[in-house]
Amino acid sequence: MSSFADQLNATKQTYPFDKMRQYWQQEPGGAEECTALEGIFDQLIAGLITLGPSASEADKLAQFQTAIEATNEHADVIETGEREDLCDLTWRIAAAAGLNPADYGDGEGPASEWREW
Repeated sequence: MSSFADQLNATKQTYPFDKMRQYWQQEPGGAEECTALEGIFDQLIAGLITLGPSASEADKLAQFQTAIEATNEHADVIETGEREDLCDLTWRIAAAAGLNPADYGDGEGPASEWREW
């Protein structure tokens, strides 16, 4: 059986950032934007792992809020495809953290609670 940390780290296999780098490679600063976004989601996963599986729902959601609000700083480069990828990733991370993603953002997942993209 996978540990809590293993389940969360496994979501990194679904990261969309390599695809974004390919798409944004022609854009000035595109690689830096991808690196920043990837770092935000790395921090989200690390924060959830630190909290552990028995952390309260509120504590877990606070980690998502921090990550999504940080992602909002990059809203100007997030287009439809990236938005869908990031919402899907957030959904997967929430499920791995033991949350029911459909309980948030009017069924759209926790990203929709705070996202501006």
